[in-house]
Amino acid sequence: MRSVLHLVVFSIFMMTAFVPAKPMLAQKLVDPSVVAPEFREAAEKRRAEQVKMIRCQRKAEEAKVLPRDRTTHINHCLQTETDK
Repeated sequence: MRSVLHLVVFSIFMMTAFVPAKPMLAQKLVDPSVVAPEFREAAEKRRAEQVKMIRCQRKAEEAKVLPRDRTTHINHCLQTETDK
């Protein structure tokens, strides 16, 4: 009986431990003003890439793209953004 209780408590703990409280971005947006001057240009380019990615992710959400097709949709969106 005691081992069953331990199993239940452990399983509840494991389920709650791996569920994030809110959806989070994989990476924080780069702030070029905080980066050292010699790396500022690279930081600005990275931030521009991140903004494009976020914009394409939002377009996919607004278009209600299925999760299985989301990567393809985002990649296509990023390619069209760079072609402009």
